Amino acid sequence: MTAPRGFVAAGVHCGLKAEKLDLAIIASTAAEPATVAGVFTRNQVQAAPVLYCREVAASGRARAIVANSGNANACTGESGLADTWAMAACAGAALEIDSEHVLVASTGVIGVPLPMPTVLAGIDQAAAELGADGGERAAEAILTTDTRTKIEAETVELAGGEVTIGGVAKGAGMMAPDMATTLAFVTTDAAVAPAALDQALRRAVEPTFNSITVDGDTSTNDSILVLANGAAGVEAASAKDLERFTDALERLMGRLAVALVADGEGANRVIEIRVGGARTNAAARQVATTIANSPLVKTAYRTGQPNWGRVMGAIGRSGVDIVEQRIAIAVSTPEERVEVVRGGLGVTEDLEPLGRAMLAAHSVLHVDLGLGSGGWTVWTCDLSEGYIQINASYIS
Repeated sequence: MTAPRGFVAAGVHCGLKAEKLDLAIIASTAAEPATVAGVFTRNQVQAAPVLYCREVAASGRARAIVANSGNANACTGESGLADTWAMAACAGAALEIDSEHVLVASTGVIGVPLPMPTVLAGIDQAAAELGADGGERAAEAILTTDTRTKIEAETVELAGGEVTIGGVAKGAGMMAPDMATTLAFVTTDAAVAPAALDQALRRAVEPTFNSITVDGDTSTNDSILVLANGAAGVEAASAKDLERFTDALERLMGRLAVALVADGEGANRVIEIRVGGARTNAAARQVATTIANSPLVKTAYRTGQPNWGRVMGAIGRSGVDIVEQRIAIAVSTPEERVEVVRGGLGVTEDLEPLGRAMLAAHSVLHVDLGLGSGGWTVWTCDLSEGYIQINASYIS
């Protein structure tokens, strides 16, 4: 978050969690407010911070993000909205900025009111500790069931010079972003107009955060926020520069998204599902998502169970028109590629190579529908006993 020029951050423990860091602030130090863009959950049950941030993002300008973990401030009614406004007001006062330029994000248990004295004291503490070296602690402070932070940076050369994009994300379960339980905060020292930044974010989110799933559940709090403060003195204004900027943003968001899947609750391996040969990209995406969310497919990957019929079954129930006799399936790793199905039929009785490939830390499931040129890629993880253990005791 602080790799781009003109950004500071901090992460503190205020008491929402027993011991771990639980409150973060990211702020721009530029003289003028940064431009802002955001995408949010399409779940119809939306947390108070999501409702609040929609309004701030619509204004196109912001200076800071305050985020807490340990409490989602979701399903908390009018008092939850008032608490969100209070968090923004407290951060604004501590940072000596307009509170309407403060974005707010929360993640954690749903339906529990925020202990506001604890939260407000944490905001004051975080504001006092802001620094260019605070990104790691801020990234840690937004985690819930994650086992590690997700931090990425990307540089890109524009016509006026080099700019940097930085980002952090959290999320391990209740994750099937549809816009992204995930939060992601991206900063850049490029100057980008609000409408252009919004367009870049919406294009970048589709093949990245909107193409991952851990368990098929969309959260009440999913939010991706981007701040562009222009501190590099380089503007992304021309069509060519905006294309380069958007490509770089997509690369960064892609690495963050796959990192979330790799750290999925109880996950042992990443499954990259590439569907091609569809009539349209949308059809390929629907097939890939159906496979990715299949508990039968995901549990097969847990132990390397080479039951390719589970993949065929998921393809068939995806809701996309298919021709069974044209389907081809293969699984690949960096070491080998195993052909599994050709013309809708298994190609061999020796399934040991398939099982071995499925146990790789990151394998690719190739599905060719044989019907057209449409394609899409979705990332998921295996489903293990660990996922059940984590979610069977989440609020205890």
